[in-house]
Amino acid sequence: MTFTKAEWPRKLRSQEWYGGTSRDNIYHRGWLKNQGHPHDQFDGRPVIGILNTWSDLTPCNGHLRELAEKVKAGVWQAGGFPVEVPVFSASENTFRPTAMMYRNLAAMAVEEVMRAQPIDGAVLLVGCDKTTPSLMMGAASTDLPSIVVSGGPMLNGWFRGERVGSGTALWQMSEDIKAGKMTQEDFLEAEQAMSRSSGTCNTMGTASTMASMAEALGMALSGNAAIPGVDARRKVMAQMTGRRIVDMVKDDLKPSDVMTKAAFENAIRTNGAIGGSTNAVIHLLALAGRVGVDLTLDDWDRLGRDVPTIVNLMPSGKYLMEEFFYAGGLPAVLKRLGEADMLNKDALTVSGGPIWDEVKDAVNWNDDVILPVEKALAQSGGIAVLKGNLAPGGAVLKPSAASPNLLKHRGRAVVFEDIDDYKAKINDDALEIDETCVMVLKNCGPKGYPGMSEVGNMGLPPKVLKKGITDMVRISDARMSGTAYGTVVLHTSPEAAAGGPLAVVKTGDMIELDVDARRLHLDISDEELEARMAEWTSPVDPPVGGYTQLYYDHVEGAETGADFDFLKGNRGSEVPRDSH
Repeated sequence: MTFTKAEWPRKLRSQEWYGGTSRDNIYHRGWLKNQGHPHDQFDGRPVIGILNTWSDLTPCNGHLRELAEKVKAGVWQAGGFPVEVPVFSASENTFRPTAMMYRNLAAMAVEEVMRAQPIDGAVLLVGCDKTTPSLMMGAASTDLPSIVVSGGPMLNGWFRGERVGSGTALWQMSEDIKAGKMTQEDFLEAEQAMSRSSGTCNTMGTASTMASMAEALGMALSGNAAIPGVDARRKVMAQMTGRRIVDMVKDDLKPSDVMTKAAFENAIRTNGAIGGSTNAVIHLLALAGRVGVDLTLDDWDRLGRDVPTIVNLMPSGKYLMEEFFYAGGLPAVLKRLGEADMLNKDALTVSGGPIWDEVKDAVNWNDDVILPVEKALAQSGGIAVLKGNLAPGGAVLKPSAASPNLLKHRGRAVVFEDIDDYKAKINDDALEIDETCVMVLKNCGPKGYPGMSEVGNMGLPPKVLKKGITDMVRISDARMSGTAYGTVVLHTSPEAAAGGPLAVVKTGDMIELDVDARRLHLDISDEELEARMAEWTSPVDPPVGGYTQLYYDHVEGAETGADFDFLKGNRGSEVPRDSH
């Protein structure tokens, strides 16, 4: 493609660095020329930042270097100037105490990288769970033209003729070990089958959910979410994304133009249809806060309540992302939602057109993977938002991953004060617990367990598992992996460490769960609850120094997205005056 300045209707922000003959212009331009760039490359064409979350310690993103080269090729073809920029990569597999603790740090770093450097638009190269929301949050805060390209899921895992879903199989097999159904040797052999190619989790875990959310929000090209990481079509998607971002800069198509309230409504309904991760609730609430869209837990409940879960994938169903792609991927799901009048068809996407134009001709090639509505895994598949005296700020549950017989339940609480208390007690046969009880875990929310770890899907006690029981009601202020399953109440707000009612639950209390009524109730009197709250003191010592203190001091509750209070809103891309 031949580039001409006449194609660009305005001076690009990168020209503040590279355009002109001042000492500062020559300083910026001259140094970059040591990479072998010719002078006419700085003549006003758009500089596209490829924000790459590749890292050897983020295995889900281990192939993103290769994809970055394809993005560059697309940018060159469209007349742009690509520059690859490494950014903070929070790996779900390795980060302690949890990758979620660093989502806000990564988002803050991405925002400042975008604002402080000479880029006119950005390709967000993402994969592992927190890299997708963190880069989207950073892009939303600067509001520079931005587009997502995901690394894609791994290929199916297979073990002894059965599908093995990354993450989901881990939870299942670890429970089978405790129940005496599986040997440690078999578990180690299965390990080799779980992750057999580059890419993110092959279940509908948080990574695939967030890739789907990006597409449903209109922030990725149609079909991006499901292409396997090692499929040649993933490289084509990367190259086409590189081409597209150049035109987005030309048109000044920004995240705030795409991520409207209508787009968030589409994403929430899509999450219900795919049986998406509960983590999407926190990430979309935080993202909406960056864009300035009024989004609440009530929106999640209202919009998702009547959405059937039609994607038959683990952990809710039986297939994996590879089959989802072959069946038609997310476009087929969005078409189904549109036909059911559950899609805002006019919502703008990064393609420059409405979302309906992108999906109206999609075909579902496998009715056992993308199910007819009458065969849905759950007729009310959206995230259920529960409230009551135990969760006045709200709590969430994923109905498609829960046991139907437990969606209305009353049981005796067995309380664990924190995750260490749980680990110390759960394997003790002397623990007074059976399958009718309600397991309660405290102090694992944003402040209580810095970062809000994925420990909400507590493993069941061995003596219950040995009866053949595989699910119990579990309640906490923690999160749950998107690959996990069970009747698990999460994100209970306010969290225990912030003085929420969860903090004063005692073993022996009776708890009522009624998902249809959206009720979560601690069966004690208002007077007793008030008295307990008056006596409560926090068991959590505030951290001193470093990022952990910054996190503790400024993180908000899960009910609003667990973002930092000072990062809300769009701060734009204006840069300080040059200091050279």
